Amino acid sequence: MMRRSIATVCLSGTLEEKLAAAAEAGFDEVELFEPDLIASALSPEQVRDRADDLGLTIGLYQPFRDFEAMPDPRENLRRAEHKFAVMERLGADLLLVCSNVSASARDDDDLAAAQLRTLAERAAEHGIRIAYEALAWGRHVSDYEHAWRIVAQVDHPNLGTCLDSFHILSRGSDPANIRDIPGDKIFYLQLADAPELVMDVLQWSRHYRCFPGQGGFDLAAFLQHVLATGYAGPLSLEVFNDVFRQADPQRMAIDAMRSLLLLEEAAGVAPIPPAAPLSGYAFVELAVSPDAAAPVERLLIAMGFRHAGQHRTKPVQLWRHGDTRILVNHDGEEHPRVAAIAVESEDPIRSADRAQHLLAPLLPRERGSGEADLSAIAAPDGTAVFFCRTDAGGWLTDFLTAGPPGGGISPDVAGIDHVALSQPFDFFDEAILFYRSVLGLELQTADELATADGLVRSRAARAADGSVRFTLSVPVVGDDGFEFQHVALASDDVLAAAQAMRDRGVPLLAIHDNYYDDLLARTALDRETVERMRELGVLYDATGDGELLHVYTEMVGPGLCFEIVERRGAYDGYGAANSPVRAAAQQPLAPSSA
Repeated sequence: MMRRSIATVCLSGTLEEKLAAAAEAGFDEVELFEPDLIASALSPEQVRDRADDLGLTIGLYQPFRDFEAMPDPRENLRRAEHKFAVMERLGADLLLVCSNVSASARDDDDLAAAQLRTLAERAAEHGIRIAYEALAWGRHVSDYEHAWRIVAQVDHPNLGTCLDSFHILSRGSDPANIRDIPGDKIFYLQLADAPELVMDVLQWSRHYRCFPGQGGFDLAAFLQHVLATGYAGPLSLEVFNDVFRQADPQRMAIDAMRSLLLLEEAAGVAPIPPAAPLSGYAFVELAVSPDAAAPVERLLIAMGFRHAGQHRTKPVQLWRHGDTRILVNHDGEEHPRVAAIAVESEDPIRSADRAQHLLAPLLPRERGSGEADLSAIAAPDGTAVFFCRTDAGGWLTDFLTAGPPGGGISPDVAGIDHVALSQPFDFFDEAILFYRSVLGLELQTADELATADGLVRSRAARAADGSVRFTLSVPVVGDDGFEFQHVALASDDVLAAAQAMRDRGVPLLAIHDNYYDDLLARTALDRETVERMRELGVLYDATGDGELLHVYTEMVGPGLCFEIVERRGAYDGYGAANSPVRAAAQQPLAPSSA
């Protein structure tokens, strides 16, 4: 098995905290980022001893900047000798040299090769190797093939190259040519993903990198090209991200390891238990205190749900609308929230096994005599995720039957379409990776939406057949107590469903008239249909593949509501264009200026 490494720059905290988090997450070694050492109260010897105690090696010391192709190399060689001395104290034997970005550097490969040869000879005297890396913004050397040509020209055993997925893929370089580099001359491999952005590559690199599986790069193919060379060194994560460096280092280290495991699976390096096929939702559980439960239960009744069971030992009610199940747990806080989600798994044991391999341990659960043994894990935001097979019996028998299932919304409500969950500010990328890796869901297009409270970033993940869907959202700037959750129910006729809810007294969210005036102008919908939508608060979206009609209930509590959606054709989105309108309608009306 290949060794796994993480750069200390990926994590927040002191150097001691970073090392501890990396070791606890199961990494074999670290790249030591020089500023972390400089800021530490520990001496290099103490850092080495601390890493040894944790079972870590220091695989790389970095970065050494602006060395090659300079008019006068003497000062740079003096700096290098100092670095070598520090590395000997650390017990590190590999130094990363980044391609020069100095305005004084010359565009002269022969000069660069001569100075790197001298550096390699000096390093060899200390038992140290040099890994030369092309920065994407290097002044004269900015792509990996150019860096490799210089390394090949030097032809010294203590000089090799370092390949960094960000520097290669951000430039649009073809990684297939990596296969032309001998594996033993690739001294180190650094991996990072990133969202597709159009911006200065330096700023992109310094602030927006993310762990594999969280961005848009094809890292599996990239890794396969590297491994085809015979490279057998560590797989190392080097991620510069402002949010990650504010988050809890232990959480981030686990997230990093999970991303590496997912990448290894995708590249065929280290298989893990495959994700079991999912086929829908067994239930969604809402948690609320007994004193605040009445509005939730009144809304469920008005929507056609019926109280269909009481848990044998827990303060949990089962509410049903046909085969759509909502649990109401009276052991929650004042404001109702989505506390748990149960997905229908073809093989719950395999689903739980995969989760544990991906560092999502099973949650401890109290279980009464004869009650179903359900496996649950915790999503990053604390939401419990259960794996069930309702058709195999079991968990439903935990509820004492209280009455028949309801059916008052519409005979065509088919189940839960998706669940929308807001995320704490520093959990968003972690949550995306969790649902993608642990549940085996596919990521969909990311959106950035303007609302009355500021920009909100949103991304969806779904099963291949669309039977399980999640939308995740987070404010772009700050947290500010942002929390919005909703459960979206599927319907074959949302207009009929909305009318049925209106007739039963369900408080539907009123959408401002300007929206419907604009709808008449920008779509080919007939006036009669638009007027009916206006009356019921139904929203509309369309793509080349189909249409979406959807309607929301008013909020029950400060952050929870229900949505009814009707997908027509092959529409596969979530009405993101309507989110600012929906968010504005959920804001209290501004006082009159009169």
